[in-house]
Amino acid sequence: MQSTPITNALTIDVEDYFQVSAMAPYIARSEWDTRECRVEANVDRILALLAQRGVRATFFTLGWIAERYPQLVRRIVAGGHELASHGYGHERASDLSRAQFSDDIVRARALLEDIGGVTVTGYRAPSFSIGQGNLWAFDCLREAGYRYSSSLFPIQHDHYGMPDAPRFAHSVRQGLLEVPATTVHLAGRNLPCSGGGWFRLMPYALSRWMIRRVNAVDGQAAVFYMHPWEVDPGQPRVPGIDARTRFRHYVNLDKVHGRLDALLRDFRWGRMDEVFLVAAEAAGTRAVPPAPGLQSAA
Repeated sequence: MQSTPITNALTIDVEDYFQVSAMAPYIARSEWDTRECRVEANVDRILALLAQRGVRATFFTLGWIAERYPQLVRRIVAGGHELASHGYGHERASDLSRAQFSDDIVRARALLEDIGGVTVTGYRAPSFSIGQGNLWAFDCLREAGYRYSSSLFPIQHDHYGMPDAPRFAHSVRQGLLEVPATTVHLAGRNLPCSGGGWFRLMPYALSRWMIRRVNAVDGQAAVFYMHPWEVDPGQPRVPGIDARTRFRHYVNLDKVHGRLDALLRDFRWGRMDEVFLVAAEAAGTRAVPPAPGLQSAA
């Protein structure tokens, strides 16, 4: 049963297990092509479940993946899903210069559009790595032709986060909408309820309650995100990683497919562009001045 008429946005960050930012200290980029790549089978498993439930989603896809698996990109598009950009090589925006970032997002968009045969309008920074120190990234995205971003996470976290950012969709530049990862505001803090590791680590009932609260109390659509490797309990174990990374990455991998199926049944889901971009443009959001505090330094 649908708990609310609100349509939420389901998003998948298309990257493989060895490309996760937390694995960077243990797996060099030069080793990526030597690793067993499991992303194609895992995305196909997600596509099958979405087709079974009649759900369309947004796939933020790495250019690195698209280059090696072009037929996977075409299957995403053929399924009626939105093809969006996750950059080329999963480099954090906060680790790049302005010129490097611009080159990355232009290269990735051109590659995805060429393979997918569709216009790419959305972008998500790897590890939600746009924040107070690199707000110029929004200028680059607008200049590159993107129309929305989902790159802010208004929480405090050891790897990312901008706790003071607006919690819901807002204009960051003329013609550029930012749709942050979803949080619940409780006891004066923003708590994550968007998916990812929290979806695996928390009981499903808690994730469901938090999304329902965003829909019912805030009256807002939620953004849920996940990765293909999260439905793959049989993925290779990376040796020598620290205990925190091991816990965050591997706990409850065997439960995610079932939880995702429950999530698809408990809520109404759609593509990012259809949930946010179309509605924002109809409401005239493109004419709204950028949110305070999200301007680039001069």
